[in-house]
Amino acid sequence: MAEKTAVYPGTFDPMTRGHFDLIERSSRLYDRLVVAVAATSSKERAMFTGDERVEMIREDVARAGLANVEVKKLDTLLVEFCRREGAKVVIRGVRVYSDFEYEFQMALTNRRMAPEIETLFMMPSESLAYVTASTVREVASYGGDISTFVTEAVGRRVAACLAAKREREAGR
Repeated sequence: MAEKTAVYPGTFDPMTRGHFDLIERSSRLYDRLVVAVAATSSKERAMFTGDERVEMIREDVARAGLANVEVKKLDTLLVEFCRREGAKVVIRGVRVYSDFEYEFQMALTNRRMAPEIETLFMMPSESLAYVTASTVREVASYGGDISTFVTEAVGRRVAACLAAKREREAGR
């Protein structure tokens, strides 16, 4: 029987506990899960580079012992990435209706380009459904406690990133 591979793409800037919840749960559904980290962020207030985001996620995946999860940089069209990885399924997280509208549109576009690739919509655990990377960046930028929103490894990196930013701004 062929190995079943899924791809979970995203910006993950930074990865939240909601994202990680979907990684853990998806890893139980598929033989191989590839977390595809967008090489560049379209977000105007990007906090981390693509390489930093890949490194962060790899650290948490290793800490959790998720041996069937790989983390790679996404630097092409998602459907091309899926073909290259042998994946027939794209995992997308949906928290609220507005997420669904956007994700549905993207799924239809991907289906047009690659009808052999399905999109699976998953909801995060209820306790994490309100958490967004934007919220994490905002709370952290004002010195708020983000420990319930992100893993310990991500929290350390967010703190270091903000400290470096403050240092740069103080040196101006």
